[in-house]
Amino acid sequence: MVQPVLVVQGRGVVPADTPVLRADDLGVLRGDGVFETMHVRPDGRGGVEPWLLDEHLARMARSAARMELALPAEPSLRELAALACAQWPAEVEGALRLVCTRGTEASAATGGPVTCFATVNPIGAATLAARRDGITVTTISLGYPADARTSAPWLLGGVKSLSYAINMASQRWALAQGVDDALWVSADGYALEGPTSTLVWLSGDTLCTVPVETTGILPGTTARHLLDNAGDLGWTAAERMVTPAELAATDGVWLLSSVRGIAELRAIDGAATAPSVHTEKLRAYLGFTNLGC
Repeated sequence: MVQPVLVVQGRGVVPADTPVLRADDLGVLRGDGVFETMHVRPDGRGGVEPWLLDEHLARMARSAARMELALPAEPSLRELAALACAQWPAEVEGALRLVCTRGTEASAATGGPVTCFATVNPIGAATLAARRDGITVTTISLGYPADARTSAPWLLGGVKSLSYAINMASQRWALAQGVDDALWVSADGYALEGPTSTLVWLSGDTLCTVPVETTGILPGTTARHLLDNAGDLGWTAAERMVTPAELAATDGVWLLSSVRGIAELRAIDGAATAPSVHTEKLRAYLGFTNLGC
């Protein structure tokens, strides 16, 4: 059994069961903080590395700036990530999480230090099964129009904050309905994203995702990497609005995320979607095959 890894800024590697957060830490009390999760995979040199680390750190910095959070300097975050990965066995894929909270109530009131740490954990069986077998989803309303967050910065559109209660509640509700995940839909009927994933679909020879700037969805690092390199697969890339009904008529629909990788949608609201001949090619291109796990 592979043991989790915990690295705390200023303390280094500590036992994974070491208490890190105080009871008055604002990350616990109010979800006030940011985080990033990365896939840990072999680096080709006998160790492991976090995939797309530069992109994740850039998004973390953008999220922190939006929340006016004093994120540690990038070299410190890289050091945390490297130290955590150095403790991880090369033959096992994992999930690296970088977390930064605003710190304790007293500390935040005086501009004191934030709380920052990194963990690495094994990837669960359900995640691996979704990657391998695909998933079923139910559409659920996000409760406001697709463009609502662009004029309401306090809704923190595009920010990966610790406030994930709605995301987790959405997935629990989906599981209670007998499906694997949820697909958020705007009040005006557009498919947006999954609670922890980015929507991607293929229409002919165009690989598509939902536009970030006009919807305030979280910009997915894995999806962005794929679309930016769509030409390698013989496709063009585009950002488009789409309805759930339109997704059923495409040449493939997937939810992409950093650790699960790519999960093909096998049914939407109980209506089966045809398996895509491109899923295995995408999984291989993104490096989620032959991981030895």
